[in-house]
Amino acid sequence: MTHHVIIGAGPAGVIAAETLRKLAPQDSVTLIGDEPEPSYSRMAIPYLLMGNIDERGTYLRKSPTHFEDLGIKLLQARVQSVDAATKSIELTGGEKLGYDTLLIASGSHPVSPPIPGIQSEGVHTCWTLADARAIAERAKPGARVLQLGAGFIGCIIMESLLARGVHLSVVEMGDRMVPRMMGPTAGGMIRDWCEAKGIEVFTGTRVESIEPGEPLNVKLSNGTTKQADLVVSAAGVRPAIGFLEHSGITCLLGVLTDEHLQTNVPGVFAAGDCAEAFDKVSGKTIVSAIQPNASEQARIAATNMVAFARGKPAQADLSGVTQINVLDTLGLVSASFGDWQGKPGDDHVELTDKATGRHLSLRFQDDVMVGCNAVGWTEHIGVMRGLVEGQIKLGEWKDKLMQDPTRLVQAYQAAALGQHDWSGGKTGRKR
Repeated sequence: MTHHVIIGAGPAGVIAAETLRKLAPQDSVTLIGDEPEPSYSRMAIPYLLMGNIDERGTYLRKSPTHFEDLGIKLLQARVQSVDAATKSIELTGGEKLGYDTLLIASGSHPVSPPIPGIQSEGVHTCWTLADARAIAERAKPGARVLQLGAGFIGCIIMESLLARGVHLSVVEMGDRMVPRMMGPTAGGMIRDWCEAKGIEVFTGTRVESIEPGEPLNVKLSNGTTKQADLVVSAAGVRPAIGFLEHSGITCLLGVLTDEHLQTNVPGVFAAGDCAEAFDKVSGKTIVSAIQPNASEQARIAATNMVAFARGKPAQADLSGVTQINVLDTLGLVSASFGDWQGKPGDDHVELTDKATGRHLSLRFQDDVMVGCNAVGWTEHIGVMRGLVEGQIKLGEWKDKLMQDPTRLVQAYQAAALGQHDWSGGKTGRKR
């Protein structure tokens, strides 16, 4: 009997296990997770902290016997190492497990900055349900909370903390908020918005040390010392792939995969936040740590695992991975798609109206829009994604967008849907 093993019981692992069971009902499937709770979504943790859901609301599957009912073996264990040459996995404690095909879906883990005192009591990441419980214990109304990091995940955590009635300070090393997602103008607008909501924001600032105690004394690089009842570290995440160090499986930032999500080792695949896959916009391999990408990668990988086990060629290809981020920061919606920073020689147009909280930045290579930033343009988000992901050739509409970047909907209709602007203004089909 073919044995498929999946390392990681998050969204990618769960979808892969279910896909394997559907496509190969007679095969053996083992799903390995290293947390005691049922499989859950980390992206739901902020909503747990807001009180919108309880812990059960974070679970990916509601039935406690879901995997048992599907004949999927769920194993709670931590993987110590993988040996691709012998097709074996060693678990913490020395137990070994063999496989015929393997999916690495181990996700990410939080980065721990090299800050003296970062391990002090009262300093927590916000990554697991255990973290959420510890934060909820300290983040009471009126508590002084300092958050380290104002990236994409940090902004979501920030909103959940503010909803708990705390006095919140946010410290970001970059010169703006969400620096890996937004340009200077957009990041500055998000900062202004947060400050207007009562959040103290320090950008271009580092946490230099955390002195243990009640309260914690947090020394900042600007000379300020902040007292805090709770410090939340949201300094970013990295692929959780340390256990692959001597496995024979090629890793760069993440586990390197081809268009079938297969690694350099036949029969070994990767999906989700730990996988490094091809980005058709930038022409590079990237780790795209967002759940929709993880779900699609898991489906494709599982399909190809079954094909490999049957001696057949790959049955599914990954069309590409595009950087996609849509963020709601206390009611201010911002979006970033594709290569928003651009390259030397790219054409670039920006439009900013700070009075209404709206900003639009478009990047072009020839007549293709390769990336964009937007703040407040919620009605255009779907069109922006379609233009960037679809690599739509805009033709004359590229120049029109350079003159007026707000005409994105018309440009998409004309270039992608075969419509034409006959009037110089309103777009409609020729009749």
